[in-house]
Amino acid sequence: MNISDSHKYFPFVKSGMIYMNHAAISPLSLPVVEAINSYLKVRSETEIENFPDFIKLAAETKILLSEMINSPSADRIAFVENTSNGLNILAQGLQWKQGDRIILNDIEFPSNVYPFLNLKSYGVEIDFVKSKEGIVTVEDIETAITPNTKLVSISFVQFLNGYRINLERLGNLCRSKGIIFCVDSIQGLGALQLDVQKYKIDFLSNGGHKWLMGLEGLGFIYLTEELQEHLNPKYVGWTSVVDAWNLLDYNLTLRKSADCFQNGTLSSPGIVALNASQKFRSSFGYDKIEETILNNSEYFISSLNEAGINPILKNINKENLSGIVSFKSEKANEIFEALQKENIVAAVREGVVRLSPHFYNAQDEIDQVVSILKRIS
Repeated sequence: MNISDSHKYFPFVKSGMIYMNHAAISPLSLPVVEAINSYLKVRSETEIENFPDFIKLAAETKILLSEMINSPSADRIAFVENTSNGLNILAQGLQWKQGDRIILNDIEFPSNVYPFLNLKSYGVEIDFVKSKEGIVTVEDIETAITPNTKLVSISFVQFLNGYRINLERLGNLCRSKGIIFCVDSIQGLGALQLDVQKYKIDFLSNGGHKWLMGLEGLGFIYLTEELQEHLNPKYVGWTSVVDAWNLLDYNLTLRKSADCFQNGTLSSPGIVALNASQKFRSSFGYDKIEETILNNSEYFISSLNEAGINPILKNINKENLSGIVSFKSEKANEIFEALQKENIVAAVREGVVRLSPHFYNAQDEIDQVVSILKRIS
């Protein structure tokens, strides 16, 4: 399908709304709404217990996800409720000892901080790398590595300013030093391409309601087979085991696949939505989606500069851009409210006005937003 026609799959566009808040939550596309409605119709009218069909759909969805991130197998994917719960699987599953250290940074979203801060009772120490003008580089992280560094966890894209770190370089660095490499990919995946094998990612966690354009309450994790062998699941349930349907055997032999981290009933509407969204977005080509988003970000940044509004990220390489463009302002809340009155949806975080258009947003919408920002700011 042609990206220039993609806006027609989002009904709200007809109302004149300009939606630029995909870093918070995405609107649902027509294919996703149709898939959910079809599922609800089946569950309410015909095959009420459609478990066999759902199992097939869930398996297909994992294949779609594994293809998107170049996982060696769909067996390396497990569904989780959200990014935080996914990261807790890693944090609580590893065997920690007194003096182990974890590298984070001071501009991470809390989802990628609290699961690791929670390990202090095990004697684990957290090293926070200090950002410079909103940026944390691979070199900054390398400087923070010590002989006791066991894990590095970082966001693919920083939630405030949209800075995209070089995951390939960081992954190679961690692998060379025997450090577990964990990525919170929620602010990048769906907008940008990611290759877990090329980037040597050991663990990845991602919610489905932002750039992936699915429902809240459903995400997924990826982990390598090698890392899984070193994880001890803190929570298990009846679907975690090899022979789950031998109900009265009570044999706690965990599955070898990532499915062992799925403890019971999954969010079927969430998986239906994610399945439909994966098919919808892939029909445009992930490479074309990334190209469109990055071109729009470059255009957005340039337009803001020309309007006298200073974006946080400027004069940086395209490889470090993402779908998020933002700027600081003492009047951030007033600007946010003024945009709302103009039927423009953005976000304010920590005194930062954040704009995050997706692939279906056109450059004339960016022009409208910049024109209004110039007038009100």
